[in-house]
Amino acid sequence: MSLGVTVTHSANGEVIHFALQGRTAINLIGSQTLRLGAAQIREHAGDAALRCAVLTGSTAANFIGGADLKELGALTPQTAEAFIRSIHDFCVALREFPVPVIARVAGHCLGGGLEIAAACDMRVAADDSHFGMPEVRVGVPSVIEAALLPSLIGWGRTRELLFRGHLINAATAERIGLVEQLAAGSDLDALLATMINDIRAGAPGAIRAQKRLMQRWEQLPLAEAIDVGVGAFVASYASSEPADYVARFFASRTKPE
Repeated sequence: MSLGVTVTHSANGEVIHFALQGRTAINLIGSQTLRLGAAQIREHAGDAALRCAVLTGSTAANFIGGADLKELGALTPQTAEAFIRSIHDFCVALREFPVPVIARVAGHCLGGGLEIAAACDMRVAADDSHFGMPEVRVGVPSVIEAALLPSLIGWGRTRELLFRGHLINAATAERIGLVEQLAAGSDLDALLATMINDIRAGAPGAIRAQKRLMQRWEQLPLAEAIDVGVGAFVASYASSEPADYVARFFASRTKPE
């Protein structure tokens, strides 16, 4: 069985696809896979040609069914921290990746898998996928990137998911803001391609600057966040992108007859 992520490219090398290789049909993830996967993702972070990244499960039918329960059940006070930090470090690798990361969700997106999806910049899901945070049902609290959920779905919905440990369907996940876009399973990749093309239509430097800026916004009070944004705007004029892309915009407009 392969471990870590399988890496492929598309769109002339501008899009990188990371397929996380877990265990069993629903793609359960263990610490060895996560540690290797995080290192592999970071190996590609310096690729200046990249415009977008996609995270998938090991197959097109399932995203991530959660942490490997065999490993989870064998943890001790001495080994538990290293295990949970392996999931967190994988999430950090995604959050720090310099271009937008889209989670392509099909099938199950549970527990650690949902935390990993939350660490991505956007989530597109098949309309028959399922989501949940069932950790309390196996004796542990939801931790690490579960802390991102309130900013996505609010505190009330977060409390409900974490306390009840139940599953929700894709329509509910979209309604509460857990995923941005839904598609029928057969249309999922076409929707994903549309999102990727929208990102590729933006100026490469501006997209990377936008991701860095949003990471800062998460950590700053409003006034400081606005000041940081002003600096990012001014810095964008150190390149030719604003002039080039404004000219491209006017060149693409259809002149009235």
